[in-house]
This record gives sequence, structure tokens and C-alpha cells, in this order.
Amino acid sequence: MYRYDEFDHQFVRDRTNQFRSQADRRLKGELTEEEFRPLRLMNGLYLQLHAYMLRVAIPYGTLSSKQMRQLAFIADKWDKGYGHFTTRQNIQYNWIKLEDTADILDALADVEMHAIQTSGNCIRNVTTDHWAGAAADEIADPRPVGELLRQWSSLHPEFSFLPRKFKIAVTGAPNDRAAVKVHDIGLRLHRNAEGAIGWEVIVGGGLGRTPMIGVTVRDFLPEHELIGYLEAIMRVYNLYGRRDNKYKARIKILVHEIGADKFKSEVEAEYARRPQASTEVEQRELQRIAAYFAAPQLEKLPRWSPGFEEAKLGNPSFSRWTKNNLGPHRADGYTIVNISLKPDGGIPGDATSGQMRLMADLAERYSFDELRVSHAQNIVLPHVKKDDVFAIWKALEAAGLAAANYGHAGDIIACPGLDYCALATARSIPIAQSISRKFADSAKQDEIGKLKINISGCINACGHHHVGHIGILGLDKKGEEYYQITLGGSSAEAASIGTILGPGFAGHEVADAIETILDTYLKLRQPGEEFLAAYRRVGAKPFKEALYAAA
Repeated sequence: MYRYDEFDHQFVRDRTNQFRSQADRRLKGELTEEEFRPLRLMNGLYLQLHAYMLRVAIPYGTLSSKQMRQLAFIADKWDKGYGHFTTRQNIQYNWIKLEDTADILDALADVEMHAIQTSGNCIRNVTTDHWAGAAADEIADPRPVGELLRQWSSLHPEFSFLPRKFKIAVTGAPNDRAAVKVHDIGLRLHRNAEGAIGWEVIVGGGLGRTPMIGVTVRDFLPEHELIGYLEAIMRVYNLYGRRDNKYKARIKILVHEIGADKFKSEVEAEYARRPQASTEVEQRELQRIAAYFAAPQLEKLPRWSPGFEEAKLGNPSFSRWTKNNLGPHRADGYTIVNISLKPDGGIPGDATSGQMRLMADLAERYSFDELRVSHAQNIVLPHVKKDDVFAIWKALEAAGLAAANYGHAGDIIACPGLDYCALATARSIPIAQSISRKFADSAKQDEIGKLKINISGCINACGHHHVGHIGILGLDKKGEEYYQITLGGSSAEAASIGTILGPGFAGHEVADAIETILDTYLKLRQPGEEFLAAYRRVGAKPFKEALYAAA
């Protein structure tokens, strides 16, 4: 993983010192909240319902054991002993005091971390595939480009005060685990007919109150042209993006209003105007960065692990967990371990300081000192010998981290909702907990199969409900919380926005409604057919009939 150089260290320390002075002035009353707000947001600090919330950047979702232990230390010293991992591969602390924030930022800087560009109208933390560098289907590791984009975008003078926030996602695999089509810019690495590697550039995706799937503006962009082309996109957006209405200030609205062809022509014209030398990625710099992401020295192992197979035969719980929570690794004898942060009845994405330390220990011992944060609010150990998996599982089980629900009904994505967020209109956490308890039975989850349930506590869609196979949106209706259900969403390569089924439900009705939907699916599915495929085959009608007949 990437290591800071002298400039990086000084850059982060200077930013922390600057914020310490700003926070001190606010505490002394020398700055009003209105004056202080843009300053704190530049450092990832939000004022929520009960306290300040600090959002810490985890670039492209990669962190070391040392960094994870520091996150645990911060949780204990300055929060309430836990943190919340987010859909942007970051971590949030929900109980922060303003007077402590600069000390927290110093503690982050000690382990080459920060909270810069986790908020505000700028280019946010660049995200990528949580299996990057390990996945069997990967063309190339996209994280060096993720790091290049981090360096390029950090406090970029032209793009630090955009019309609205801006999100970039990168994937190096044909199976999209980075949701590139629902980002402001999505980048997909692929090979052309000649075998050369380049980028499909997708622009104008996004969720929120106007969900949209991005459109391709370049089918194949050579690697060395990437930065120049992205700058052309950003310049067009910065020039034409609306500043009169924040709800219409995203690039997706611009693409929609002027049309994809017009937008593309504007970008190509802007790109053509730039001197060629300024548009090309310095290959030596990219190679320097890529060296930090060199694959670990994996042993030559047989594909078959007798110890691993014997452990499965002797332990049905372990066997089920391996079936659901392991991913295919590119190297024989290795696997990808997906640690679910979704225990039955738990809060999605939350991890205690003790759990963080355990995961750090496991990564240090078994996964080349590397962890990943996933878009689904889980943690990944990317390089694990199959021979070591049983020992990992036993340690996870003792810590309450062995839920065998990865990619299933219990693996729910949910934002903090009205329990914490000042923008929320309804609670998300209790809804997630009730659904989780409803489908706690492992046999039931296995019968249902692969499923994505996403919950947002407001129209801002931080829980990505629009692209859940089943999406749930919490809204306020005359002072009462109610929940709208959508079906058929997906953030994968065949991305789609879910369809609203009909009138919403009270909070206590949601879990039963989801059960009705899934029972309907089990009755109508064809052999081996997953939920999303079944929905796309039959449409909303049978689900709507069953749901509202039951209601």
C-alpha cells in the first residue's frame, strides 16, 4: 500500500495545525458557526443531531493493521468505543467534541491518515473495488490510479469549490464491485481489440433525489491520457454546473439537461484545447506509485487444501461461512475473506474498538498486514491462505464477527439515519435490525440466496437504496416515519434504478413486507434464479399484488 513521502507528511500536519487554530477561534467565539462551517467541513467534521461527527478518509478502502489499531484507539479515547464504516469506504465517529478534533487529526497523521475531502464541494475520497489486487477476475489493480487521483485531486485549486460534491470510483475487473455507473465519474479498466489496457469513462451517475445511471463518454481512453481527460470533464462541470440550486448542481443534472452527446462534445473540445504535455500522465510517477501496490510474495500452493476441506466436513457452521463469505483469489491456495459487520440484529457497518483490533491482528498475521473496507460496510482480508481460514473463523466467531451472511439477506447496507444524522427524515438502524432479526435463520437466508437490501433514512440516499435489489427509503409523512420500498435496483455492471412499488409502510410493518416480497420470489423463481434475475423476468406486478393484498 502507498506510503507518505516528506511532502505528504508535511501537507497533512500543516492542515491539522491550520484547523487547530480555526477550532480554537470558534471555541473562543471569534468565529460564528456560519463562518466556521466551511472550515470544519473541509476537515470532515459535521455537526449532527447530538454531537459532531468526524469522517475519516480511507483512500480506495485500503488500510494497514497499524492504521486499523489507531482507528480503534481513536474510538476509545475520543468516541464511545466504536466506529461506523461507510459506503464510501470511510469510517465515521459519531460522538466527537470540537475541542478534541485537532488532536484526533494529529493521531490520524501519525499513521498517514486524514479527514481531508471527506466532505464539502470538492472531489471526495476516491473509491475502488474492495477485492482489488486479489480478485481472480481482475485485469489490473486499479489502486495505483486511485492513489494518483487522490494526489491530483487533493486541494486542487480549480476543483476545491465545485458547484457540488464530486465522487469518483475505479474498477479493474469486468464484474463491477465498485458501483462505477452510479458515480459522478466511473472508470472501468478493460482491454481493446488489440489487447491494450485503457479506461471506459462513465459520467453522470449518482443517487440522491434524482437517481441516474452514468453514460459512457469514452469507450476506450489510453491510460496516459486519464488525468488530462478528467480535468477536461471537471472544467466543463465547473463552468456549466448550476450554482443557483444545490439540488440541481450535480454533474448528472448537467449531462441530463444538455444531453450526453453535447456534454461529450464539450469535454472533447476542452480536452483538445489543452497542450498535449499537460494532458499526459507522467509514466515514471505512475510507476513509482504502482511499486507501492506490488503484489505480496505469495507462496506456490496447491489449489486443494486438505486441512481446509477437513475443517468444513467437521463443522457445518464453518462450512456455511466459507460458502458465503469467501471470494475467489487469483492465486491457487489463497482466498479472499469477507468479514461481515452485520450480526443478527446488529447495526450495519459498526465495529467496536476490540473488533477493530482483532481484525488488525488477523490481517497482520494472515493477510500481509492489509485490510479493505467495502462499499457494503464490511471488512476484507484480501490475501489469506486456505490453510489459515479455519483459525481466522474461530477468532471471528469469538468476537461476534462470524456472521455467514455476506451478500445475503442479513448483509444489509444502512446509513445512520435519524438516530444520528441532522438531514435524515426517518430512522434506518431499527429497520435494518428488525429485518436482520426476521431473517436470522441461516437456512432461510441460504434458501433466498444472493440479495442486496439497502436502507436510506432520507432522499440523500447515503444507504444507496436506489440500487438495492430491495431498497427502503425512510420519509416523513405529517410527522410520522414511513418507508417506501423499491425493487430491481443494482449497482453492478448491469446497473439499474429500483422501481417504487406503491404506498409506504410504517416502521413496524417493513420487516413483514420484506418477508412477503421474498416469499413471493421463492414461489415464482425458476431453478437457480436469483432475486434480481427473477424480478427482471416477471416485473413488479406479482410482488405488488402480494404485498398490498397482504397489507
